[in-house]
Amino acid sequence: TGTRSAARAGCSPECPRRWAPPRSPAGSISPSTPVEPPPRRSASSRQKISRRWGCLPSRVHQLCVRRAPPFLACDLSFVLGEMLQDRVTEEVSLDPLMNRTGNVWHVFIEGELHDMLYGYRFDGTFAPHCGHYLDISNVVVDPYAKAVISRGEYGVPARGNNCWPQMAGMIPLPYSTFDWEGDLPLRYPQKDLVIYEMHLRGFTKHDSSNVEHPGTFIGAVSKLDYLKELGVNCIELMPCHEFNELEYSTSSSKMNFWGYSTINFFSPMTRYTSGGIKNCGRDAINEFKTFVREAHKRGIEVILDVVFNHTAEGNENGPILSFRGVDNTTYYMLAPKGEFYNYSGCGNTFNCNHPVVRQFIVDCLRYWVMEMHVDGFRFDLASIMTRGSSLWDPVNVYGAPIEGDMITTGTPLVTPPLIDMISNDPILGGVKLIAEAWDAGGLYQVGQFPHWNVWSEWNGKYRDIVRQFIKGTDGFAGGFAECLCGSPHLYQAGGRKPWHSINFVCAHDGFTLGDLVTYNNKYNLPNGENNRDGENHNLSWNCGEEGEFARLSVKRLRKRQMRNFFVCLMVSQGVPMFYMGDEYGHTKGGNNNTYCHDSYVNYFRWDKKEQYSDLQRFCCLMTKFRKECEGLGLEDFPTAERLQWHGHQPGKPDWSENSRFVAFSMKDERQGEIYVAFNTSHLPAVVELPERAGRRWEPVVDTGKPAPYDF
Repeated sequence: TGTRSAARAGCSPECPRRWAPPRSPAGSISPSTPVEPPPRRSASSRQKISRRWGCLPSRVHQLCVRRAPPFLACDLSFVLGEMLQDRVTEEVSLDPLMNRTGNVWHVFIEGELHDMLYGYRFDGTFAPHCGHYLDISNVVVDPYAKAVISRGEYGVPARGNNCWPQMAGMIPLPYSTFDWEGDLPLRYPQKDLVIYEMHLRGFTKHDSSNVEHPGTFIGAVSKLDYLKELGVNCIELMPCHEFNELEYSTSSSKMNFWGYSTINFFSPMTRYTSGGIKNCGRDAINEFKTFVREAHKRGIEVILDVVFNHTAEGNENGPILSFRGVDNTTYYMLAPKGEFYNYSGCGNTFNCNHPVVRQFIVDCLRYWVMEMHVDGFRFDLASIMTRGSSLWDPVNVYGAPIEGDMITTGTPLVTPPLIDMISNDPILGGVKLIAEAWDAGGLYQVGQFPHWNVWSEWNGKYRDIVRQFIKGTDGFAGGFAECLCGSPHLYQAGGRKPWHSINFVCAHDGFTLGDLVTYNNKYNLPNGENNRDGENHNLSWNCGEEGEFARLSVKRLRKRQMRNFFVCLMVSQGVPMFYMGDEYGHTKGGNNNTYCHDSYVNYFRWDKKEQYSDLQRFCCLMTKFRKECEGLGLEDFPTAERLQWHGHQPGKPDWSENSRFVAFSMKDERQGEIYVAFNTSHLPAVVELPERAGRRWEPVVDTGKPAPYDF
């Protein structure tokens, strides 16, 4: 068996079983020193402590490893442990004849397991240079676990200052006590959405939120009425899957605040709940469901930001938590000598188009839709999901040996199998699918993402063009007009509609709206990377003075610019999205990459919202105005029958290279007609409005005026 597995894996039969040295945090690289390996334990020498099954009500539980490596020489054990005892209670060695059907391993456990956790041990080849990390000393988390238990309090290490304590899965119960109260999907047409990108912990963690459980799903529920008042009908939650916020703590004082480093894709973050790890993580599931249910009651959909491009296990120096210890060669893109491809920029790349991995992803998305009632997904670095999988085993990937030209690992695919599966899945039909259509490997697919007419995209080109035109850069009048129309130059030829463009000026990654008009340069020194991290080309303008402390005239101009950006979002065809706090001008002090700060920098400032209520009022009125105008959320791209372009005189637009004026009028079934003009020059302009017999124009918005005269 050892000889066969070695040959299949591409290494020699003499390939040694090597013990791994102490590992650095996931995604990092550090020198290692020779360390004596721990003593090997045979299966017969493992400690076994029997649980008294007979005195408990009888229940039967089935737990499966959906795909353990069938071709490797490995023994698989199912491990049970008690919630509060931190010890193995029972270990069951699995027999491939009795506990395996095809490539699915399974075990039946009889008894009341309410306070029990579980994991798996794999005893087999440990040869990183061949891509194998089967290590009997690790209890690994089931990739399909529905809750993961480790530390209970956010930001607090476990006993012994351990930032990576043993993790285990929750034993799923055969019943659910959660009351959905008749909740059903809202299924808004995508053209009608106004999306609010939100960090769950940051939304209520600041003291000024005055909620009972700050930084939790329950805490956020008490603030949903504010979002309804703001005019938001869709929340895009930054990652809420189980991750380790302390993953950097062994090498620095930074926190993984944003959460783009998933440990388990099925499990809601247990430290985002009021109860922590109580009840084996079931409280986390119920509190997330409560958040979704209460959002739906207020007419707000919930979209999850999912990170199927990499995991928290990092590169070869990272920890063995789950996927790596189950089947490293299946779940990650690997080079022939076991090196990790790094299209994510985070140490590893999820092998998305491998048949096992893509089935796993679809199963996961189905679970969040059916069990958790979410309304859609935003896929982080989605271009990775279009790349060809590792060809470690062509028979596994294609069903037969490859003849002729081979598709090399990472090659962009025209029809990626994973995107095909998601797009045509009957359960996922009708949910929102949004791609961040680029990755850290240089693949940029905005306007070209494989879409099957159901995928939308974060429109990064909209962001860049709008930023440059609004700050007065020459040469962007024509491009700005395209953005106002829903970017037909990107989407119309491919058969898509304006609402396939998710329009945004600012998001979590980059400057906030307030910082976009306050800083010309980034100030990321607090991140500990000598200001080398974060985007260098922010297309920002400080309005004349750098930093928050500026003359009154500069501050007035900054508020005007923020209003200009927000008006642009709300009058553009497509789907507007803005970031938490931008409605009051939240600042991060010029830091455009605040992934590592669990502090006021990333917290929604409820006190500042009150202090700058004039801008927040303006944003509320603009979102309301958009909903009142049928012509600002069209099903298709506008044509000359409804839309007319203007310059300083009606019907005479100026598309010259130095034009800084764009105006249009749009026929509207509810308002009759609306006229919108942008003047981004430093000079004022006199504008002649189109003549409409028997009617007069009513002023609505003037961003050059202070509140309350701006609206």
